[in-house]
Amino acid sequence: MSLKVDCPTCGTSTAWSPLNPFRPFCSDRCRLIDLGEWFSEDRAIPGDEPTPTENPAMLQLSAEDLALLEQD
Repeated sequence: MSLKVDCPTCGTSTAWSPLNPFRPFCSDRCRLIDLGEWFSEDRAIPGDEPTPTENPAMLQLSAEDLALLEQD
C-alpha cells in the first residue's frame, strides 16, 4: 500500500511512490503550473531584503560605480 498525498496544485489525491514520477504532484501539468508560479513570483519564501554589503556582486563594484547606481 502506498502513501496518498494531495496534489499541491489541484488537490487531487495521488500516490507517493516511485511509480509516480511527478510526486508530490498528480501530473506534469500540475508540476509545471507550480513551477510557473515560482518563476512569476506568485509564490515566494518570505525573507528580509539583502543589504548591498550582503550581496557579493555589490562588493565588487567600485565607489564610483556605486555612486552611479544610487543616482538611478
